Amino acid sequence: MALLVLSGVIALAVGGCVCVVWAARGGPRWTRIVSAVTLAAAELVSSAGRRNRSWDLRHGGDSGD
Repeated sequence: MALLVLSGVIALAVGGCVCVVWAARGGPRWTRIVSAVTLAAAELVSSAGRRNRSWDLRHGGDSGD
C-alpha cells in the first residue's frame, strides 16, 4: 500500500514538473494553473524545511546520524 501511495506522489510530482516546463513554453491555460499549484506546493515544502532547520539550530537539535 505504501508503495502505491509513493508511486502516486511521484507521478504527481513528475506531472507537475512537466506542466511547469510546458507552461513556461506557452502551454494551454490548464498547464499554467497546474504549474502555479506545483510551484506553490514546492515553496510550502521548502519553507517548512527551512523552519525545521532553523528550529534545530536554535535549540541544539541534532539528527543523530
